[in-house]
Amino acid sequence: MGISINAVFLPQTDPDASLAFYRDVLGFEVRNDVGYGDMRWITVGPPDQPGTSIVLEPPAADPGITDAERRTIEEMMAKGTYAGMMLATADLDAAFERAVAGGAEVVQEPMEQDWGARDCALRDPAGNQLRIQELR
Repeated sequence: MGISINAVFLPQTDPDASLAFYRDVLGFEVRNDVGYGDMRWITVGPPDQPGTSIVLEPPAADPGITDAERRTIEEMMAKGTYAGMMLATADLDAAFERAVAGGAEVVQEPMEQDWGARDCALRDPAGNQLRIQELR
C-alpha cells in the first residue's frame, strides 16, 4: 500500500500577504483560490510536485470552534507555535536570502544542526514556522 501527502493545511490571517509570500517569495504556484463570505482558502504548491499542495486557510473556519478556542489559536499563531512545516531545497543559502528579501521573519539563520542537517527557520506572514532543510 502506498500513501502520499496530498495536502497540508496552514492557517493564514491575511490571504493577500500569504499569497504573495508563498507565490512570489517561495515560488509556489497557485492551484486554487476560493472565497466564501469573508473567508478565503488558497491552495499553493511546488511547480514540480503537482500532487502535493498547501492549503492556506482561515485559522478558525471550523464552525465547531468556540470563541475561546479562536482566541487561543490567534495567540498561538502570533507566537509562532500553532503550525509549522518543513521544506527542503538543494540551495539553502539562496532560498534563505530570497525569503529574507521577501520579508520573511528570521527565526534561525542557516546552520549545521547536531543531528546532521543544515537548515534555517523563518516565519510566514501568519506566524507559521517554516524550516527549510538543505538536501544533501
